[in-house]
Amino acid sequence: MISDAQPALDAPILTGEDHVRANVYALLAAMLAKPPDAELLKLLKQVETAEFDAGADMAAAWAMLQRGAEAAEVMALEEEFHDLFIGLGRGELVPYGSWYLTGFLMEKPLAELRIDLQKLGFERQDEVHEPEDHTAALCETMSMMITTPVSFETQKFFFNKHISPWMPRFFADLTKAKAARFYRAVGFMGEKFLQLESTYLAMPV
Repeated sequence: MISDAQPALDAPILTGEDHVRANVYALLAAMLAKPPDAELLKLLKQVETAEFDAGADMAAAWAMLQRGAEAAEVMALEEEFHDLFIGLGRGELVPYGSWYLTGFLMEKPLAELRIDLQKLGFERQDEVHEPEDHTAALCETMSMMITTPVSFETQKFFFNKHISPWMPRFFADLTKAKAARFYRAVGFMGEKFLQLESTYLAMPV
C-alpha cells in the first residue's frame, strides 16, 4: 500500500525476533486489506507456529487462526469481509484511526499520520485509494519499518502515536462483531499481538 521507504541512518541489524514481528504485521495487513484467498488459507494451515512462540496467548491466537482457516470457504470469507468492513453505506466496523479517535473520517489524526509518513520516506502508491490510517495500511507500514529497517526508537514513536491509541480497540471490537466468524480469530490475533508488541517496544534500547 505504501512504498519507497528509506532506512534511517541509525537503523539496527534485523534480529530473528524482528523478522517474526514483521511477518505478523504483514499477515494482519493481508487479512485486513481483503478477504483471504485460497492461497493465503493454505499458507495459514501450513505455518509452523513454533517460530512465533511468544507465550500462551499467542499460541492460542495461532491455534484459533489455523482452526478458522481450516473451516473457512473463500466465498463465505468474501461475504464476511463485506459485512464487516464495507456493507451498504458502511460495514459493521470502520477500520480507520481517525474514526476511532474522533468519530469521523479524514480528520486530524490522518493529517498527522501523513506528515510522519512523509518524514519517514513512505509514499502512497497511485493505485491505492484507502486513506493511510486504515488498519491494513498501518500494519503494512509497521512491517516495512521493521524490515527496511527503521530504528527501534522510531518504531516505538510511530506505534505509540498512530497504533496503540486505537488499534487494540479495533481488534477487540472485531472479536465481538456479529458478522465475524473467521475474523473473530483475526481480531484475537491482532489483540494479543499488539499487547506483546506494546511490551516489546517499552523495553529499553
